[in-house]
Amino acid sequence: MVHFMPSYIKLFEDGTLLKKVKEATKHLTKCYLCPHECGADRTKKAGFCRATDKAVVSSYGPHFGEESALVGYRGSGTIFFGYCNMACVFCQNYELSFYGEGKVVSNEELAEIMLLLQNYYGCHNINLVTPTHFVPNILEALYMAVEKGLHLPLVYNCGGYEKIDTLSILDGVIDIYMPDFKYSTAELSKKYSKVTDYPEKAKLALKEMNRQVGGLKLDKRGLAYRGLLIRHLMLPGCLEDTKKVLEFIKYNLSRDSLVNLMNQYYPTHLAYKYHEINRRLSIKEYEEAYTYAQELELRLG
Repeated sequence: MVHFMPSYIKLFEDGTLLKKVKEATKHLTKCYLCPHECGADRTKKAGFCRATDKAVVSSYGPHFGEESALVGYRGSGTIFFGYCNMACVFCQNYELSFYGEGKVVSNEELAEIMLLLQNYYGCHNINLVTPTHFVPNILEALYMAVEKGLHLPLVYNCGGYEKIDTLSILDGVIDIYMPDFKYSTAELSKKYSKVTDYPEKAKLALKEMNRQVGGLKLDKRGLAYRGLLIRHLMLPGCLEDTKKVLEFIKYNLSRDSLVNLMNQYYPTHLAYKYHEINRRLSIKEYEEAYTYAQELELRLG
């Protein structure tokens, strides 16, 4: 078994983590955390993401529906946050992402949730789901939790629409990046997620994540402790875009990055308004994409 100590512990000990907390907190009064750069004073009003300066936690606990490298035998310690910085018409968690379903929690309460996932549930990691807009809260909670003995790897489970400056704050804090890479073309991202520059920002973000943590590393139990894991949810009728996504991963990121080519799309939320995606993915579409990924010699999970 690899003896692993999260790098955020060293940052805590040398004072760097506290500096990162203070740097991130500035965004709560003038928010430029994500590429929307709305500049909102979130202490007074919600930002583009519909979030204020208080974190919203929709649910938390050991989760066994994640990738096997995260789940192990005690589960991934997921914390699902409310709201999102995107507006995907097919969002499968729209109650959380669009409507902020959940409970407003203090940073102290968020720290206690992290410790509960470690000490009571015995989870293998802390999995932060849709965390971008709450980075200041997460970092302050992390600081408090480390003071009380938190030592699990942190998973940054995001939609891929990230800003390099924010990722720089997270450098050395996050152990495992798990971004979505939804689209390779702006036409699709504008149509289905209302974001015109998604491919550009996602590609930059993936490269930065890769620079920070490299390919996914597993211990002798098969559990991930550091690295990059990329998810791509295939959309019906978008096979050629999926191939471009896979090609970008192949030629721009570490060859041992893990790729989860996902076939569980189903039309939900507002997808019924778009006839071309108002159906399940066909077996043929997925098989062709999976075969192409194999031909590219990607590490598939």
